[in-house]
Amino acid sequence: MTYQPSVTVVVPARNAEATIRECVDSLLALRYPPDKLELCVVDNASTDGTGALLRGYADRIRLVDEPTRGPGAARNAGAAQTHGEVVAFTDADCVVDPDWLAELVGPLADDRVGIVGGEIRARPGANEVERFGEVLHDHRRAIEVMRPPYAITMNWASRRDVLEAVGGFDERFVRCQDVDLSYRMVQAGYRLAFAPGALVHHHNESTLGGLFREGFVHGFHGVRARKHHDDFLSGLGHGRVGQPRYRELAGSLLASLRGDAAPCGPVFNCGRKAGKLLGSVRFGHLDL
Repeated sequence: MTYQPSVTVVVPARNAEATIRECVDSLLALRYPPDKLELCVVDNASTDGTGALLRGYADRIRLVDEPTRGPGAARNAGAAQTHGEVVAFTDADCVVDPDWLAELVGPLADDRVGIVGGEIRARPGANEVERFGEVLHDHRRAIEVMRPPYAITMNWASRRDVLEAVGGFDERFVRCQDVDLSYRMVQAGYRLAFAPGALVHHHNESTLGGLFREGFVHGFHGVRARKHHDDFLSGLGHGRVGQPRYRELAGSLLASLRGDAAPCGPVFNCGRKAGKLLGSVRFGHLDL
């Protein structure tokens, strides 16, 4: 028998006027029993036309306002004001496949599964930089290869009771809330599952400058998440966080600038190393 629980899909949206309409339209086209589906978009203190655009869907989706900035706060607010047995997440700059949700929730029939993540691809017609985003968002690798595994919130589903049991998203994290929550799920005894048929297309960064910024954000905020889970990660063989080796980080940053003929990897890694260097200054001795 096909597993078809009641599901709430939560989408955090901040200044998403350019992409949210296409996202919502794709959610409204989902092939999932309408009586088991609830769509919720959380306006996270937008200053553009996002709120006005969303009000045009007020008869078909649940609208939530969350003034506390940050996608973690927005996702928690959406989950708190809805009722599905399962809570699924995607982002305002994503377009979901019609069968995305049906494919995504299937592995949750096993109550040992805490998170299911699906396939993340670039938008059709993507350029070289956008296609490189598929490497960065390789969800199969993140879930099935990485140790510990982690899931990415643009394509994620969990049972509501499990989310509540582990405390939801930590709103102190501006980024990397998904990594933090994934690690807490694993520590609570749940496993992560990859659903290859659960497809979303994402507006990846399209320029090298944008790719550098994305790398910087990964590196900067990753330091905080790494330090927060130091005991857990060191127990899996990862080195402990200690005195930041700024000279080594700076040397690694310079090395990443040499790169190779294909620019995407070196540009992203350069941004990530720069972010890690500054993140180590900011978070290296911070007790969370």
